[in-house]
Amino acid sequence: MKNGNDENTPILVLKTHVQDFIEKRNWQKYHNPKDLAIAVCIEAAELCDIYKWRKITVEEAKTKDMFEKAEGELADIMIYVLHMCNVLSIDLTKAVTQKLKKNEEKYPIGEPLRW
Repeated sequence: MKNGNDENTPILVLKTHVQDFIEKRNWQKYHNPKDLAIAVCIEAAELCDIYKWRKITVEEAKTKDMFEKAEGELADIMIYVLHMCNVLSIDLTKAVTQKLKKNEEKYPIGEPLRW
């Protein structure tokens, strides 16, 4: 896969690239939904660890070191998410669109958050 960007890379291209990566290494046997969900959580915790105990502005988070660490952890999270979508045959675009629609109903514009 050539280096792409969000503006010109469909999600299906990413899902296919992840699937190819997994299949070439014969890792499918290890990647069940439970373990993939755990892997997403672990990578999310590693993302949180970058910022733990710090009061950081957006500008500080964009410094080279912090940015690169966050970028790497977000990539790890996305890889696992995309692979889990492959394993469960989830259409990620459809799922995100449906969830945003539910959230629009749940959280109308102008109303305070109700947790």
